[in-house]
Amino acid sequence: MTTSTRGAAKTPAVLVLEDGRIFRGRAYGAVGETFGEAVFSTGMTGYQETLTDPSYHRQVVVMTAPHVGNTGVNDEDPESGRIWVSGYVVRDPARVSSNWRAQRSLDEELERQGVVGISGIDTRALTRHLRERGAMRVGIFSGEAWNGVRDEALLAKVQEQPQMKGANLSAEVATKEAYVVPAIGTKKFTVAAVDLGIKGMTPHRMAERGIEVHVLPATATAEDIYAVNPDGVFFSNGPGDPATADGPVSVMQAVLERKTPLFGICFGNQILGRALGFGTYKLKYGHRGINQPVQDRTTGKVEVTAHNHGFAVDAPLDKVSDTPYGRAEVSHVCLNDQVVEGLQLLDQPAFSVQYHPEAAAGPHDAAYLFDRFVSLMEAERA
Repeated sequence: MTTSTRGAAKTPAVLVLEDGRIFRGRAYGAVGETFGEAVFSTGMTGYQETLTDPSYHRQVVVMTAPHVGNTGVNDEDPESGRIWVSGYVVRDPARVSSNWRAQRSLDEELERQGVVGISGIDTRALTRHLRERGAMRVGIFSGEAWNGVRDEALLAKVQEQPQMKGANLSAEVATKEAYVVPAIGTKKFTVAAVDLGIKGMTPHRMAERGIEVHVLPATATAEDIYAVNPDGVFFSNGPGDPATADGPVSVMQAVLERKTPLFGICFGNQILGRALGFGTYKLKYGHRGINQPVQDRTTGKVEVTAHNHGFAVDAPLDKVSDTPYGRAEVSHVCLNDQVVEGLQLLDQPAFSVQYHPEAAAGPHDAAYLFDRFVSLMEAERA
């Protein structure tokens, strides 16, 4: 519940974690109340792409960078049609937007879309708390949602909220109707992209490579995929617990049976892991930001990459695994904690990564993965 109120920056607000820790600050964006899973993002830039990433659905994002909002908001950079975070937490919001592309301030955009936030709290202390205790449910309260309400009552409301573990969310953020992103220049390939929470830059990166992308709903069947006569199939990023995604797993297995070139990112990586018979698990506090070091084990190269995931694939790092679809191995690994960041099949054209190679926001180190996908389709056509 939100109520937009001008002058929110002067309105007291409180952030309540499910373990009882409380932070007091000022309202930022809309005034009211909101709930979600408290997670932190280590990116210093790219907040507009972060806010509009559907993978952040039902999450309250804590920015570790202390100063946020200085470049304002524009209508060119969003990764979807709306802000998806359920709440936003910053320490020191910019008082003035200063960028030639800015069309309005960040707090104005948060208020316009009804996103409840809080500012003026010690985000470093909050981040350390989440690193030690793990991501957890949280509520932000301001205005009438907070005035005169005891802390114990606010805590009880937070503890009533659903957990992220077990949440099936991809259909809530995905397109309801199929649409086509045309190839830029000469069309070379057709790709069916299953939207589990896709970001706008992802089909654009494929279109830049001469790919016509048919974006399909999360509920798409194998019949829907092959109705577009694809040269390749793509499974996107998205929110929620991959353990609930039985439908997409079944569809991916049908694609693997036909040995169509396959590429998955983020949630798509977890779907491939499950399709191959591996398990998934919830990370203590996840990886979020645009500065995560990953090694491509097939080349030995280290990349700085953009991440947003709270779950991971449980696959062995030290051996090749036998699966129903041939041999598989871990292709990428996070250098901070050795979490699986990529999978590939050795006997057919299928691979995935756990991060965001479209670089929105983030570095461009991983853009080669789209070229790798193109190479698989070229080889299959040849």
